[in-house]
Amino acid sequence: MSNGAWTDQENDLIVADYFAMLADDVSGRPYNKAEHRRGLLPLLNDRSEGSVEFKHQNISAVLKGLGEDWIPGYKPAFNFQMTLVDAVARWLALNPAWLGRHSGIRATTGLAEARPIWIGPPPTLSNQPPPQELEQMLHIARKFDVAARDERNRALGRADEERVLAHERAALKSAGRDDLARKVRWVSEEDGDGAGYDIASFAPDGRPRLIEVKTTNGWERTPFHISRNELAVAEERRSEWSLFRLWNFAREPKAFELHPPLDAHVSLTATSFQASFH
Repeated sequence: MSNGAWTDQENDLIVADYFAMLADDVSGRPYNKAEHRRGLLPLLNDRSEGSVEFKHQNISAVLKGLGEDWIPGYKPAFNFQMTLVDAVARWLALNPAWLGRHSGIRATTGLAEARPIWIGPPPTLSNQPPPQELEQMLHIARKFDVAARDERNRALGRADEERVLAHERAALKSAGRDDLARKVRWVSEEDGDGAGYDIASFAPDGRPRLIEVKTTNGWERTPFHISRNELAVAEERRSEWSLFRLWNFAREPKAFELHPPLDAHVSLTATSFQASFH
């Protein structure tokens, strides 16, 4: 059996096969991983089934770094070469509809029927050390600017805000505050962007909640973009503003909230500058 480095052609073949399985997995269609492996073997350079299995786990790790969902049955394995990252990037470039798919929207069949969102502690407050692979994952995220990709994905952005809107209304109704639930507003939809938050809601005691929603189909540590205006509003209205981070959105949305000051939780990096003439 070959122990040599995988060629670009082999990487392209196995990445395409992985995405075929992932598409079935996301859609709930049955598929057979063993059949996929056996179908790949004749196309590869004398690889074992074990090496193919491990390569699928490598692809899961790459997708984790890219802020995408992956096949749960292939636990991410992080000993991979950057040539595999390039192969995944090539596949995504050739299949742009994948990133623009409305996968997250299928989670809600209507605002009234939306299930509650699981809300846990931010990863910075979980009492767990950062995962060993964090730097490698962040390197991939920076190289391919996954934060900008999520920010540009308007279908994802609209679906996530709608889901959080439903969550806020349902939470207030559960607390016996139907009066406040009726007053929750989708500010970015009704008034447009620029307020520095997406949803105006309330705590059960009536205190205002200004919610900025940031969403990814990836894991909880996927980087995100935040505007200068959003940061300014967070600073000006510290007691009211919160960042509602939705992750794993394409499958089963989970969330945590960050409260100002944000730099207690995340590193803020300037990625663009306004240029004014002298």
